[in-house]
Amino acid sequence: MDARNEAREFLMSRRANLTPEQAGLPVSGHRRVAGLRRGEVAMLADVSPEYYAKIERGQLAGVSDAVLESLARALQLDDAEREHLFDLARAANGAAQPVRRRRPKKWVARDSLIRALDAIVAGPAFVRNGRMDVLATNTLGRAFYDEVFDGPGEGNLARYCFLDERAKAFYPDWEAAADVTVSILRTEAGRDPRDKQLHDLVGELSTCSDAFRTRWGAHNVRRHGSGTKEFHHHEVGDLTLTYEGLELTAEPGLSLLIYTAEPGSPSQERLQLLANLAATFAARPPRTEYPDTIQGS
Repeated sequence: MDARNEAREFLMSRRANLTPEQAGLPVSGHRRVAGLRRGEVAMLADVSPEYYAKIERGQLAGVSDAVLESLARALQLDDAEREHLFDLARAANGAAQPVRRRRPKKWVARDSLIRALDAIVAGPAFVRNGRMDVLATNTLGRAFYDEVFDGPGEGNLARYCFLDERAKAFYPDWEAAADVTVSILRTEAGRDPRDKQLHDLVGELSTCSDAFRTRWGAHNVRRHGSGTKEFHHHEVGDLTLTYEGLELTAEPGLSLLIYTAEPGSPSQERLQLLANLAATFAARPPRTEYPDTIQGS
């Protein structure tokens, strides 16, 4: 496949598919084609007509990210088209830098994703981003990670690991879990170095945890695809679980992780016990009255 021809044909097709009306441009006189002219794309992208003509000939080597972003906006490219444009530019430059993916300001799980999570009943399943925020879970996942949500973790696995003392019981090999946690965050920082929320999280953990700060300075990275982990859940005890991580193609940057236990093992029995406890709790009617004080020792 000729990268220059690919780029040329891609840009020409995007330009042909966008009418002046769609681009917010006035239309006057007879036009031979329905799409935009090169000069109109250049104007919308704030580049010279000559420079855009060069780009549309497939000469993407040396074109800056800022110009590519301007072209993507001018041509009203969707996320997949924009990423393809950046891929073509990286190929032209002989580089392999990751594409920064745009994210909505507030992520909301699709109903179909919630149903997919709920269909997983044999083990905890959850969706997380590269910052290790747990964004959605099945019922068993919510029970499995109850401490992550109820405490300093605030729904973030990294914050739970380093700021919640209960994590050292939940992860029997806490040192290894801490190493993995920081490595995942380091990987995300390299993939998206402009993520302000990630910067804020790293700053918070560096300030509050010497253990995090030391590990962050090691610059270790890793992919979190599959493996086996040990846990100690406060309700059911020790668990040995395998996990599989799946990238969500419809949600760039997010991963679905599923934990399962070996059939017939004590861990499977304990997971089932936890599932029963979670179901019992979920079935309880909501409380309508709350005491002003709690009686106890």
